[in-house]
Amino acid sequence: MIDRPTDLLVTGGQAAKKIKLILRAVVNIVKRSRTGAAVLAGIRTTARSFGRVLHQLWLEVTGFTFLAMAGVGAMAGMREYGRYHAGHAAGPGRLVLAICFTVSFTWFGLSSFWRVKRRAKS
Repeated sequence: MIDRPTDLLVTGGQAAKKIKLILRAVVNIVKRSRTGAAVLAGIRTTARSFGRVLHQLWLEVTGFTFLAMAGVGAMAGMREYGRYHAGHAAGPGRLVLAICFTVSFTWFGLSSFWRVKRRAKS
């Protein structure tokens, strides 16, 4: 007999294990029929296709983000160059930092787009 409503609850790990076992049993039953095997193959193919598209989108969004941040760094570098050239800066440290930031984030952004292009070829 159930004394408390909390007795029906299971911990997250137990629930995940039970769900995993149930899904594995269902998949094994479905695999036995030709129709079930075909449906599972279609689901796998569709999931793989969506996964590739989502990965490509991820690379493009991160590449754009890095290039946008590099643009902000380039603007800061130009501002610091103006200050340094006018003699208002204490030293070239901030200018060098802005240049390194811009170069590294440009590299990250471009390499992300290159990965997209390389994946599209294969």
